[in-house]
Amino acid sequence: MFLHKLKIGNVELENNLILAPMAGVTDLPFRVICKEFGAGMVCTEMASARALFYNDEKTKRLLNTKGEKRPISFQIFGSDEESFKVAANKVSEFADIIDINMGCPAPKVVKNGDGSKLLLDLEKAKKMMKVVVENSKVPVTLKIRKGWDKEHIVAVEVAKIAEEVGISAITVHGRTRSEFYSGNVDLEIIKQVKQAVNIPVIGNGDIVDEETAYKMFKQTNVDGIMIGRGSFGNPWIFREIMHFLKTGEKLEKPTNEEKLEVIKEHINLAVEEKGEIAIKELRKHISWYTKNMRNSSEFRNFVNTVETKRELIEAIQEFISKQ
Repeated sequence: MFLHKLKIGNVELENNLILAPMAGVTDLPFRVICKEFGAGMVCTEMASARALFYNDEKTKRLLNTKGEKRPISFQIFGSDEESFKVAANKVSEFADIIDINMGCPAPKVVKNGDGSKLLLDLEKAKKMMKVVVENSKVPVTLKIRKGWDKEHIVAVEVAKIAEEVGISAITVHGRTRSEFYSGNVDLEIIKQVKQAVNIPVIGNGDIVDEETAYKMFKQTNVDGIMIGRGSFGNPWIFREIMHFLKTGEKLEKPTNEEKLEVIKEHINLAVEEKGEIAIKELRKHISWYTKNMRNSSEFRNFVNTVETKRELIEAIQEFISKQ
């Protein structure tokens, strides 16, 4: 009932479970693994429209999707029309979908007027959406929070604007910017957005397992869900939610042996893409994969000193063999 194919513009997803775009997390290796475990769509790390305007090499590398299974959503952020125009043109040459970020709460993003700061200026937000839609060759989606703070709850209004200017789907994180990730996600505001528009609405926030996924669908009637922090060290969350929504039953948790194989695959993919410099970037992922295992904090401290692929794989194998 809740699990189904999802059409966004002219793009059809195999299912409606989506990996959220997350800076420093959803790089190519992690996206590949989440796809293997059943994500209907994955999203790139957010890329600065301004940086794309200036042809920044580092930013272009964020958009590497070599060998990835489609569809892939490419997320951009910014707050000026010219850079959004150029970014939309460039990115839509190779994207399946372009997503506009109007939800990021990070201080370094909002200080430039980007991300969730646009929720304080809906006229400007409308202009930004319009310029991306007009300059993209692929469907455009929007990701927002419920508002800036409790005095500025604008999700329903923004969703109506989005539909009016031609946005193909909207993702709503049920917290304000001022809440960051504290407290509980507000399912009622997501439900209100779903009732207010005819384009697909995707619910986001606090989806960490089968029950929370079911609750999001049941209480809001959304067309799909987007999983963010619940995927940290846990790419099999997609497989588990899919199975639960199909059967009402829970799958067994992955064994340590399966975890080891996935971690090794993640390491190999990362080093293949970026070279051994990827080992430092992998430290947070290794920490998430091994969380709650015996002696995980001591192991994490040790991993922070490892600098080669061989050392890291040997350390992981030894650590997991002792669990």
